Amino acid sequence: MAAALRRLGVLHPEPGHLRWVGRVVLLAGLVGVVAGLGAVAFQLLSHVVLRYGLELIAGYRPGGPAGEWDIFSEVRPAFGRLVPWLILVIVALGGLVSGWIVYTVAPEAEGHGTDAAIRAYHRGRGIIRPVVPLVKIVCSALTLGTGGSGGREGPIALIGAGFGSYLARLLKLSARERRMLLCAGMGAGIAAIFKAPLAGAIFAIEVLYRDEDFEAEALIPAFISCTVAYCVFGFVTTYGFGSPSGFSPLLAVQPGLVFDNPLLLAPLALLAGCMVVASFLYVRCFYGAQRVFKRVHVRAHIRPALGAFLTGLFALGLFYGLAGLGPVAQKDSLDVLSFGYGILQRLLAGEFQYGLRPALVILTAIGLGKIVTTALTIGAGGSGGIFGPSMVIGGTLGGAVGLLLQQWMPGLVVRPDVFVILGMAGFFTAAAKVPLSTIIMVSELTAGYELLIPAMWVAAIAYLLSRGWSIYHEQVPSRLYSPAHQGDFVFSVVRGHRVSEVWTPGGGPVVTFPFDAPLSNVMDLIPSTAQTVFPVLDERGDYYGMFGLNQVRPLLYDRDAARLIIVKDVVVRDAEPLRTDSDLSTAMLSFAQSEYDELPVLDAESQRVVGVLGRHELMAFYHAWEAEIEAAED
Repeated sequence: MAAALRRLGVLHPEPGHLRWVGRVVLLAGLVGVVAGLGAVAFQLLSHVVLRYGLELIAGYRPGGPAGEWDIFSEVRPAFGRLVPWLILVIVALGGLVSGWIVYTVAPEAEGHGTDAAIRAYHRGRGIIRPVVPLVKIVCSALTLGTGGSGGREGPIALIGAGFGSYLARLLKLSARERRMLLCAGMGAGIAAIFKAPLAGAIFAIEVLYRDEDFEAEALIPAFISCTVAYCVFGFVTTYGFGSPSGFSPLLAVQPGLVFDNPLLLAPLALLAGCMVVASFLYVRCFYGAQRVFKRVHVRAHIRPALGAFLTGLFALGLFYGLAGLGPVAQKDSLDVLSFGYGILQRLLAGEFQYGLRPALVILTAIGLGKIVTTALTIGAGGSGGIFGPSMVIGGTLGGAVGLLLQQWMPGLVVRPDVFVILGMAGFFTAAAKVPLSTIIMVSELTAGYELLIPAMWVAAIAYLLSRGWSIYHEQVPSRLYSPAHQGDFVFSVVRGHRVSEVWTPGGGPVVTFPFDAPLSNVMDLIPSTAQTVFPVLDERGDYYGMFGLNQVRPLLYDRDAARLIIVKDVVVRDAEPLRTDSDLSTAMLSFAQSEYDELPVLDAESQRVVGVLGRHELMAFYHAWEAEIEAAED
């Protein structure tokens, strides 16, 4: 592949805008194709495990979104009735097998996946081992297909990001380009599996940072990869597997959703506050469970099985606890397992038919229960995403808030399903700090932008009230704090400053040598100076070149050879000196291209050597600027 792309001029394109465009389109498009096919494979595998695990053995078939492709949609479970205790066995077995695979082959594939991609972007130079996405797709399908609570976003994001990273390494691209393709792949996977191309692209550049910052450079590659991935997924599922919903939105909603009363913003502000409280509980439970499981004195391979067993136990407790509300309510309670989209689809389609009190009990139980089961499954090291559970938690708790407010203010709150949709947006915004992509994601999931204005309102309030926590532990506040951008900010800080501001002649005269001096003279002077680089002058006293300790170190203990060699024999002519009026960004580039820790400094007017400048002096200037900024902020 690399050779073919080189022949096309993609890897090292000739100057010209069209070549650059072709390079971006081709590389991002390749990432999109693989991410789309990966989404197909992941969904197929998870449904196969679900079919031959929960359905055929326990007689439990979870509900799903109306727009989800399922190859077993027309097949009835083999059992005529539900066998609840078998769910506990299957969930635990799924955790055991997936845990053994993860911790044996690729321990970094544990957890929800998106954090692994974020960590690779900031701290791993954009490198993800190729085996990690493969392990992730298998273990996530095992975890979720057997009833572990989680979602698809983490696994498919890591699959796409992993291929983007692998493609960049295969083609020997730079670290910057590798990170761009990682972002493009992360967005493409989400765009395909959730049928939300715009949200996938925005999510990829937004999720990296906790504060109001974006990875703008990755936006265009993400647009391309997300478009391609969405089309590949829709085409394969529609024409390859005969799905009637290949290009349909994931969730079907009742018609007539409109925002036509500004007074509704008041109860929606209350909804946002409730989602903030729930998101705080979610994050605390998630990382609290993670800490508890790490303290448990069992092998890491066993922890996912322990978490899965507790997940199944909790689900059974909820199942029998709601027995008084009838068998339908009991079956609904099992949406705390696996993906859990069934309850969301029933709420949005108007099929959730209960009285007020049982409806509030069921929705609250599922919303809070999903927090617990997700924390137990993923916090123990199980493999799965956290976006899907967040949608279920936000939707069910938002629906409960909507039903309550409808009782209190029936003239204003007419449709509680509006609160289901906006609860999803508010909850994930508060939990993940991605307001823009969440607003778009919820709109694309439900195929309507009619609620865009109230979604903006709810997401903004939820974001502002939840600045102290995030479900994505590897996020950094902004690009200023990202190791991936440290060099960018150093350049931006020093640009416009001159070498004369950093270098001062107060350290004593610079040690120079005429180019015809015997090297033995150098040996006598080197021990008495802290310099590591020495300017060399010609017969007129002008700068001729330089040499460093590395050039003369082999001769330090050979005095006879040193007397036979002159300085001109070891001088380096191609190292460009600095000038007192040189921009510090130019100086940094010179150091980046040089093996030396010091470079000669020439006077801007006379062009005579006046000193040497060290790397440490440049960095001291930068750190002084950092300290000044921090002091000003305090």
